[in-house]
Amino acid sequence: MTTRRTLIKSAGALVLAASFPLIASAQEVVKVGLILPMTGPFASTGRQIEAAAKLYMAQHGNTVAGKRVELIVKDDTNVADMTKRLAQELIVNDKVNILAGFGLTPLALATAPLATQAKVPMVVMAAGTAMITEQSPFIVRTSFTLPQNTLGIAKWAPNNGIKKAVTLVSDFGPGIDAQNAFKKYFTEGGGEVVQEIRVPVRNPDFAPFLQRVSNLKPDAVFVFVPSGVGSIFMKQFSERGLDKSGIKLIGTGDVTDDDILNDMGAAAKGVITSMNYSAALDNPANKAYVEAFTKANNMRPNFMSVGGYDGMALIYKALEKTKGDVSGPALLEAMKGQSWESPRGPVTIDPDTREIIQNVYITEVKEVNGALYNVPFDKIEAVKDPAKIK
Repeated sequence: MTTRRTLIKSAGALVLAASFPLIASAQEVVKVGLILPMTGPFASTGRQIEAAAKLYMAQHGNTVAGKRVELIVKDDTNVADMTKRLAQELIVNDKVNILAGFGLTPLALATAPLATQAKVPMVVMAAGTAMITEQSPFIVRTSFTLPQNTLGIAKWAPNNGIKKAVTLVSDFGPGIDAQNAFKKYFTEGGGEVVQEIRVPVRNPDFAPFLQRVSNLKPDAVFVFVPSGVGSIFMKQFSERGLDKSGIKLIGTGDVTDDDILNDMGAAAKGVITSMNYSAALDNPANKAYVEAFTKANNMRPNFMSVGGYDGMALIYKALEKTKGDVSGPALLEAMKGQSWESPRGPVTIDPDTREIIQNVYITEVKEVNGALYNVPFDKIEAVKDPAKIK
């Protein structure tokens, strides 16, 4: 009997002892919930960001400050209610330490209250409406804002023969930001916006709106459409004959997205845009990034990808600074003020606004070695989000 009891106690002790390493191991995991549109019309955004995040981890390892980083990818299908539900499940069930991704503005806005309530840092890698970071003190952005990217083309245009312009934007937060920012800086430079046109985001048909542009005969049409929609716009721009009308096409780099640019054809040549990233940037970090990304994914990286790549860089740097402390407030504070050399150039997280400070490049679509690229020819350095400059 004594022997039996001893065996039972010994077995119990072994079970408990065996469980401790598992518990300790679980505590050593830093979980990052990556919520993206992986299917539907904006799947390009999800595909690019996921690929970039995984590339960063492959290059830098999955261990930081003694903690193993685990990426949990969820497809929200570009539906805000789905984004919110997935974020809630990731916080409550998966116990994630960080939320990340957010392909479009409505998806980020749906999640902001949850980040605040749970005190979980939320790294916005894509969505570009300026006011997003103001919706929660736990939001940090590694992508861009539309006022930031619009600044470059709006200042370039009136100094380069464009005096009258029509704005044509997708009718939601980023588009309205782009429209307002372009008008502000373009008119300050002596230009005139003769009409402002907004197009539905879902199932857009640009043809009737482009006819209005054609009738107005401006010097240029300034365009903002979400990533992935540029090919539809460019096709209809060409079909209406506007590419041969003398009306110059300018915009933010979303319209000539690197992910789809090479399929746009001759109509895209000569389009001038401003953006925080181009695959054609001539710096060592970007050359290495484009080579590694293309080799791993058989596609060209775009501006969305670099938001994901730098989002992971920020998470790693924050973990290093906290020495593995994964509490939300500690990670958030560690993210503020971080600086590093990105494929897009030098970047810093503004400690006051939690927005990324970065270069904005003026580019022209050109054929390089048989392929179309947004080739930079000018830049504005260290641009803060203009919407938050008092």
